[in-house]
Amino acid sequence: MIRRAALLIALSTVACAGDDAAEPPDTNAPCSRPARKGSPLGEHCGQLIDEAGRVVLLRGVNARVEGLFDVTFDDGRKALEEIPSYSAEDAQAMRDWGFDSLRLPINWSGIEPTKDGGFDQKYLDRVEQVLDLSHAAGLRVLLDLHQDAYSKEIGEDGAPLWAIVPPPTKLLEGPLTDLEDRRLSKQVLDAFDTFFGDSADGTFLRERFTQMAVHVMQRFGDHPAVIGLEIFNEPIATIEGIDRLNAAAYAAIRGAAPKKLYLFEPSSTRNVLDTAPLPEAPLGPMTGYAPHVYTLAFVSTNAQKQAMTKATLRTSNENARLEADAWQAPLVITEWGFDPNAIKAGEYFTWQSELQDEYGASSFFWVWKERSQGNWGCFDFDPATQKFSERTPLKQALGRVRPMAVAGWPTRSAFDRKTGVFELELDGNPSVREPHRIAVAPALGAPSAAECDDQPIEWDSAEHGEIRLRCGQGDSGHHRLRVRVPPAP
Repeated sequence: MIRRAALLIALSTVACAGDDAAEPPDTNAPCSRPARKGSPLGEHCGQLIDEAGRVVLLRGVNARVEGLFDVTFDDGRKALEEIPSYSAEDAQAMRDWGFDSLRLPINWSGIEPTKDGGFDQKYLDRVEQVLDLSHAAGLRVLLDLHQDAYSKEIGEDGAPLWAIVPPPTKLLEGPLTDLEDRRLSKQVLDAFDTFFGDSADGTFLRERFTQMAVHVMQRFGDHPAVIGLEIFNEPIATIEGIDRLNAAAYAAIRGAAPKKLYLFEPSSTRNVLDTAPLPEAPLGPMTGYAPHVYTLAFVSTNAQKQAMTKATLRTSNENARLEADAWQAPLVITEWGFDPNAIKAGEYFTWQSELQDEYGASSFFWVWKERSQGNWGCFDFDPATQKFSERTPLKQALGRVRPMAVAGWPTRSAFDRKTGVFELELDGNPSVREPHRIAVAPALGAPSAAECDDQPIEWDSAEHGEIRLRCGQGDSGHHRLRVRVPPAP
């Protein structure tokens, strides 16, 4: 325990070297830790902050993109599944749905397909195309080094063939109708054990993985859309194994891209257990804690779904906040979702959104478009016409008034769909002079009124339903901002 804590503290010290840390005067900050400036986002006192010092709360969506989450092969085997394309129209539509950010899964197998062949620059060029389209639409992007069942060769995607140790006994192909069985197969679990274990092979693989991640962030460390890198999706590992990866990758990524965030996840068992162990020490500055919240989404009966209430979903969100606070890191739920056709799906989406507001979490919905597996997401896919169509009830359930950037320290945020009233309570930050940014989902209609401490105020309108208004700028007092929209029928 002492050695592990010493290692994490040492890593924090290394990562802080040369870091642009600053504690602006008179911030009324809720902690004594210095602000860490980033581009476009940094962190301070367990909150994401923008370059003006405002507290940022992201509401994003995941999108698996053709050519990036690309399960084609060079040896004639069939692709595992069909992945949707991504266009400028998709990026703009995400904004109209009320999303302001994108989590973009990319794969080690695409970045470094061979052991001695270097990095595939054409693959990274395709990543940059998605980043450029997203930036043009005003979306911030979190790069996600994604895997499911370890590798495309034995699961869905992730590591290249050369990084599977021990070598697989059987290479798999599509169609992908047995993903759950693949996740628990011996060759997948053996590969995870090696990667996160303490053997020489595990050390080698983590070093190569880190070198790949560093190359990605050197390539995109100056891209204005990129907020950072999520190091490993849904690791099947103990906390000691995850520590080994962070020990290899955190300081290296911070050195390669000091203005970008480093996000990390707990074990994938949290998807079912709704909780993860608390750390013995924080990882360090410019980090984000990135659990997934999938209560009842994967393992539940119809009776359990029917009996579900908002209180059922509270546990995972409450624990996520406690875990993030223990890590001294912003809470960024990088996946949450539910089968749109399941029992009480509309209530699930609404309740989870409300709980994310209550616990001050940024979040990324799973998923934008999907034409395989469970056909989740914001769109229904018709195989007869090969076309996607919006799921209107889902769009309505996700539509909210919410804070995007708060010029102060938020203490409470809530939106009542039935009354159309959004309230934000905050402690002022005298160092921040920019206006608050409040997102009003276009599906809700235009705001009808706004108030600061019960007094009417004006606002400026921006694209995609955003409004900008002032309440409490220049002081450290407690304030209440209220925005009214038409009540839901």
